[in-house]
Amino acid sequence: MTTIGIPKEVRDLERRVGLTPAGVLAMKQAGHTIYVQANAGAGAGFSDEAYRQAGAQIVYSAGEVYGRADIVAKVTRPCADEHPLFRPGQTLFSFLHLSVASPDLRQALESHEITAVAYEMIEEPAGNRPVLRPASEVAGRMAPLIAGQLLSSYQAGLGGDGLGILLSGLAGVPPATVVIVGAGVLGRNSARACMGMGAQVTVLDQNIEALRVIDNRFDGRVTTMFANEYNLKRTTAFADVLIGAVSLPGQRAPIIISRDMVRSMRKGSVIMDFSIDQGGCVEGIRPTTLRDPAYMAEGVIHYAVPNMTAVYARTTSHAITNSALPYLLAAADHGLPAAFASAPALAKGVNLLQGKMTSNR
Repeated sequence: MTTIGIPKEVRDLERRVGLTPAGVLAMKQAGHTIYVQANAGAGAGFSDEAYRQAGAQIVYSAGEVYGRADIVAKVTRPCADEHPLFRPGQTLFSFLHLSVASPDLRQALESHEITAVAYEMIEEPAGNRPVLRPASEVAGRMAPLIAGQLLSSYQAGLGGDGLGILLSGLAGVPPATVVIVGAGVLGRNSARACMGMGAQVTVLDQNIEALRVIDNRFDGRVTTMFANEYNLKRTTAFADVLIGAVSLPGQRAPIIISRDMVRSMRKGSVIMDFSIDQGGCVEGIRPTTLRDPAYMAEGVIHYAVPNMTAVYARTTSHAITNSALPYLLAAADHGLPAAFASAPALAKGVNLLQGKMTSNR
C-alpha cells in the first residue's frame, strides 16, 4: 500500500487540483491510501465530501499532506513555502519545467532526495507526451477567447488601446489575422479554435510533416509556411494576433520572435506567448499572472500566463487526472524504478531519482 498526498495549490488564483475524486476512487480501489488537503479541489468544483465519498481522508494542512505521503501529486511545481515540507525520499508528480525553475527548487529536491516526475516530460515511444497533451489542448482552445478580449478597443491599465477588431469579422469587414508559430498539439488546437471563430489563420513551423498535418486536417483553409526568419518577419508584420506555441522537451523554449519583429507589429496588436512556461519564445517577454495577465510593450499587448488553463480549473483537472492516472497507479503499485517495466513512458518523465539529476531534465 502506498500513501498519496494531494495538497491545495498555493499559487495566486490557481484553482486546479492534482487529482479529482474520480482519480482518488481509482487509487483507493487499487488499495492505496489518499490524503487530500481540505478545500484542495474547491476551486475546481470538487467538495471535500466528494473526496470523502471517493475514499480519501481529508487533512487540514499542507504539512500533514506532505508528512504522510509517499507520493505527492500536484499540478504546478512547488513554491518556496512548500520546499521545507518535503519528506526525505518522497516522490513528486507535477508539471516542473526545471529548465526555467528557480535554483532553490532544484536544491530542495536534491537535499531531500526527492524523486521528481515532470508531467510534461512523460513520453510514449512514438513521441506523444500524454499528460502534457490535454493541458496543451485546453490552452490552444482558449486562444480565441483570450485574443477576442485583448483585441477590444479599450484595454484599461495597459497604457494603450487594442486594435478594436472583432476576431470573426462580418459581412464586408475582414476577420482578424492570427499567426501561430508552432504546429504541435497546442498550435493545432489554437488553429482549430481560431478558425472556428472565423479568424484568418496562418501556421508556421520548421517541421514540414507537421505542416502537412495542418494542411490536410483543415483542407487547406489554414495557410502554412516554413518558419524561417524571412517568413517570420513577413507574418509578424501583418498579424493582428501572434501566438507562440514552440516547445522543446526538457529545454528552454528557443527565442523565435525577435524584438525587431515585435516592433514591426501594428500598435495595439496582440502577442500570446504560450511557451512562457518554458521561458517564452518572444525576445524580452516576461511571465504575467492571472491577476494581471497582460502588459503593453513596444505598443503591442503581451499576454504570457504560465498557468493560463487554471481559468478552466475543472476541465483541466479532469483532463490531467485522466492522463496522469496510469502513471500514478504504476508508481504506487510497483514503486520507482520498478514501475518503468509496466509504464516505460514514465522513465522519460523522471527529472530526479532520489535527489540525483537524470539525463531527462
